[in-house]
Amino acid sequence: MNWFQRLNGYFPVEEMKAEEQLKALLKDKPNHYHKDESDLHIMMYAEYADFVFVDFLWVSENARGKGIGKKLIQQLKNKQKTIILEVEPVDERDEDTEKRLRFYFREGFKVSERISYRFQALVSHTEIELDIMYWDEQEKTNEQLLNYMITIYEEIHSYKQKEIYGFEPKLTSDVLRLKA
Repeated sequence: MNWFQRLNGYFPVEEMKAEEQLKALLKDKPNHYHKDESDLHIMMYAEYADFVFVDFLWVSENARGKGIGKKLIQQLKNKQKTIILEVEPVDERDEDTEKRLRFYFREGFKVSERISYRFQALVSHTEIELDIMYWDEQEKTNEQLLNYMITIYEEIHSYKQKEIYGFEPKLTSDVLRLKA
């Protein structure tokens, strides 16, 4: 099973990108978008001057609980940049959602309570509200985190959207904002 099939088999369709988009990001943005892969894990992430965005982090079911996820997050922490990720709210029908949150909290991540983010699920043509989590040794303002998310939305999530999915991305201001 290739890396895309493993991701696609684990993540809900609402959170997935098309294989074509992921391959385009890897090919066209090699200075920013990266894939770290083994038989036991896949991590897709974008790295910028001030932050790292974790797009997908998958650990094989038979390797969970063995510290692989912790090691991968530590590799990112060693870059000494803010780490950003998006998480779905806890779904009682899917115990993995709660396990993921517990893992990120154990790793020192915090939830940005003030950022409203309507993720454009391009494959399923739906929208879902996602929480923004971040890790940094220094406290970050909501404005800083929002600016990082704007970059992520415009450069990663919307990349080649019209070409691949057949419709224009929503305006950034319709997707991301600070709550009052």
